[in-house]
Amino acid sequence: MAGAPSSPTFGRDSTTPVLREACRRAGLSADGAELLRLGENAIYRLAGAPVVVRIARSAQRWPDAVKEVRMSRWLAEQGVRVVRLADVEDQPFDVDGHPVTFWKYIDGRRGRPSDVGDLARILRSIHELPVDQAPELPQFDPFARVVHRIEQSPIPDDDRAFLADTLSQVRDQLRDLDFPLAPAVLHGDAHVQNLMVPADGRPVVIDLENMALGQPEWDLNVTATEWQVAGFWQDERYREFSEEYGFDVSRWSGFAVLRRVQAIKMTTWIMQNLNESREIRDQYERRMRTIREGESLRSWRPF
Repeated sequence: MAGAPSSPTFGRDSTTPVLREACRRAGLSADGAELLRLGENAIYRLAGAPVVVRIARSAQRWPDAVKEVRMSRWLAEQGVRVVRLADVEDQPFDVDGHPVTFWKYIDGRRGRPSDVGDLARILRSIHELPVDQAPELPQFDPFARVVHRIEQSPIPDDDRAFLADTLSQVRDQLRDLDFPLAPAVLHGDAHVQNLMVPADGRPVVIDLENMALGQPEWDLNVTATEWQVAGFWQDERYREFSEEYGFDVSRWSGFAVLRRVQAIKMTTWIMQNLNESREIRDQYERRMRTIREGESLRSWRPF
C-alpha cells in the first residue's frame, strides 16, 4: 500500500530463532513448540514442559515485561488468581532485542462470553486493591502503542492521516471529562479472552503487560465497546457484566469518547498483521468503516 513504512515482519519465522535461544538459556527445549497467538507478543507453548513463552515485538517492550514479572508476584500475594511465572531465573530475558518471559502453562480454555460475570468480579477485585501498596506502575495511557501502530503498520496514507487526526480530536475531548470513579490499579487490557479457565472452573487473569494506575472506567470500557460497537456481546451478557461490577460505564456521559478510543485501539491492534491474511485485511476495512462513519455495525469479528 502506498506510503506504508517499512519494518521487519514479526511472525513465526522471525520469532522461532528467538524462542530457540531463549529456551537454550533457560535449559528448556523449543522442539515442537506451538505458536498459540500472534499480536503484541508471539506466544508459544512448549512441547516438552508445561511452559508458555512470550516474545515481545521489540526492545521498547522491556519495561512492560519487567512489569509483568513484578505484577504477577504482587497480585498472587494479594489473593488474585493470576498467571504464574515458570521456574526460570532472572526473567525477563533479552534475546536479540526481544524481551522474553516464561510462564506456567494453564491447562484450560480461554475466557468466553459465559465468563463475563467472572471478568467483572476479577476487575472489581483488582480495582479494590490498595493503590498505595502496589509496585511502581505508570499512569494509564489510553494511546500507548496506538500512535506507533498507526505510524508503522502497512495501511493506506489516507487511513493513516484520518486516524492521526481523530486521535488529536479525542485527546482534546478527554481533557474535559469528569470521571465518576476513584483511581485504581488497572488491568489495562480487560477483555474476557484475558481469562484462562482451568478444570476447576475458577478463572485466572493473564496478560499483565498493560497494568497501570488510572480510572477504572477504562477497564470497563473494553467490554462496553465490544458490546456497543463490535457486537461481540448479547445485551443480556453486557447487563450481567455491568450489574456484577456494580457500575455501567455505558450510561456515563463521557462514555462516547472512551468508546471511540477503544474502537481505534482495537483497529490498530489488528492492522499490525494486515498482510497475514485476506480475512484480517477484510476485518480491518470493516472496522475503519465503522470509525469513519461513526455508526455501530455490530459486525466485527474477534481475533
